[in-house]
Amino acid sequence: MAHEPRIDVESRAQSVRNSLTEEQSERIVDALGEQGIWFAPPHPRLNEAPRPDRVWELVGDKPHLGHTATGRAAIYLADGHSALTRPLIFADGFGYGPSDLDALWAHFNSERSPGFLDQLRSMGIDVILLGFDQRQTYIQANAAVAVTCVQRAIRERQGDLPLVVGGVSMGGMVTRYALARMETEGADHQTDKYFSYDTPHLGAWIPLVLQQLAYLHESLEPNANGPGQAELIRSPAAQQLLWAWVENEDYSGPVTTASPLRTDFLDDLRRVGWFPIRPYKLGLANGVGDGTGRDLPPGTPVFDLHYDPLQLTAKIQPDMGQLQNVGTVKFGAPTWTSATSHVAAFDGAPGGTLDSWGRVADAMGLPVQERFRHSCFVPAVSAIALARDPYHWQTDLYRDLTELPKDETFLDAFCCDTANTEHGNVSEVLIDWFLEQLAGW
Repeated sequence: MAHEPRIDVESRAQSVRNSLTEEQSERIVDALGEQGIWFAPPHPRLNEAPRPDRVWELVGDKPHLGHTATGRAAIYLADGHSALTRPLIFADGFGYGPSDLDALWAHFNSERSPGFLDQLRSMGIDVILLGFDQRQTYIQANAAVAVTCVQRAIRERQGDLPLVVGGVSMGGMVTRYALARMETEGADHQTDKYFSYDTPHLGAWIPLVLQQLAYLHESLEPNANGPGQAELIRSPAAQQLLWAWVENEDYSGPVTTASPLRTDFLDDLRRVGWFPIRPYKLGLANGVGDGTGRDLPPGTPVFDLHYDPLQLTAKIQPDMGQLQNVGTVKFGAPTWTSATSHVAAFDGAPGGTLDSWGRVADAMGLPVQERFRHSCFVPAVSAIALARDPYHWQTDLYRDLTELPKDETFLDAFCCDTANTEHGNVSEVLIDWFLEQLAGW
């Protein structure tokens, strides 16, 4: 019987905050630097986006837990089209606040010439970029916005060509749920291809010790200048997507079932059929498929800050074991220590990466080796929807996927990158494969 992954924290008092003097708290706050959004994938604008042909303001077709989500879609008609004819809906991913659809366009239309989205339009495909006003809210709520978008695309489409629907990162999960829900409710989504671009079907990973440091920073100095990293981690979407999550810096207990929002979401996914049945399902992974991870030795200290009298240590996630130390705060004697048990070496796993360690190092003003800046965010086995229980799949983190039997994935076809690249990276390998999949559509 597998042991349950967990975390255990020890501090001098019931909470680390109560263990510290005012001077010690100030020293930690000073060491941790400026609060900000550390754990959201960036989409920097590398070029300007064209003006869309149309913009739709969208309201979810139903509320979730009393919350009705809203969003918008930017429509870019294919070359020679004067009306929507072959719609492809591309949903935005995880972040805080509203989607920036111009940035989404600029990101996915860069890195190659002609750009990916321009190539779609030259193939006669109308591109619909779908964004959400609160990317961090419940996936089910934003899925209702996706349902509205699908319904409007069907209503405004000329002819009867089927849709292609999917998204990047969380956007792939939102559209997966939306299409599955429509099928369960008997609604015709008229979609014959679904795609996910580095979507965490089994869960995403943010180092547990970095989650704890974010909470510690917030508890010692609440952020008055907008959302901080802790607020993003405790957001509904983050809780639903992360394989392992902790509720605060003092939490001890299981990490895969710590959030009722995740357990409820997975139950909800099962209720609507897990995946949509009708569409041919495509998956793209920013991680390699041969099981080769990054050079991040488990248990290696990334931060070992000596800021007299403070000593703060944070380590690469150890590989399994019991009570493996991941972080320590000391003022002479240990004030706070954190240790994990039965948690695999996620940081170095093959997959789409996020510069979580690098962003924290930058905020702290600490030098960090380049190889430590990025760690795994969406494991390759998660992005290709390996047919595993979403709570129990960490033993397959480094699995070779190159000759994976078809019944070992919930997808019909997938493509992995040739290197472990940044989450959402516009890879030539992935884009060329995806365009081939659509060529006969």
